[in-house]
Amino acid sequence: MYSEKVMEHFTNPRNVGEIENADAVGQVGNAKCGDIMKMYLKIEGDTIIDIKFKTFGCGSAIATSSMATEMIKGKTVKEALQLTNRAVAEALDGLPAVKMHCSVLAEQAVKSAVYDYAQKNDLYFEELEGFDPDEDHDHHDDHHEE
Repeated sequence: MYSEKVMEHFTNPRNVGEIENADAVGQVGNAKCGDIMKMYLKIEGDTIIDIKFKTFGCGSAIATSSMATEMIKGKTVKEALQLTNRAVAEALDGLPAVKMHCSVLAEQAVKSAVYDYAQKNDLYFEELEGFDPDEDHDHHDDHHEE
């Protein structure tokens, strides 16, 4: 049911923890499935030089958080905003359909952290247009999984 990569990132997640004095912190959660993801970014110039996460959730939530942090570490903030849930799922060699919402949560956690960074630094990113970090994310919406 789960790929080797999902199992690997679940049993040995990368970038776990928190960053003291982080430049950005984002948290998203889904009350229905109980998953909560918190991401911390350390940004120099416009590059994410360090990223950590804390996830309360199932194995897929932990694996997608881990993979998402790996995918955007060392990237620019703008590049991080290009990260899609599909790219995270593909990097993990796929997720079961019922767990695709975990990859959406990972994408939203990254966006939430960048949103925090933008707010603190009075920056504007087109990709965050309409993004509400306080929205109760229901990631079981079909439109995320097509």
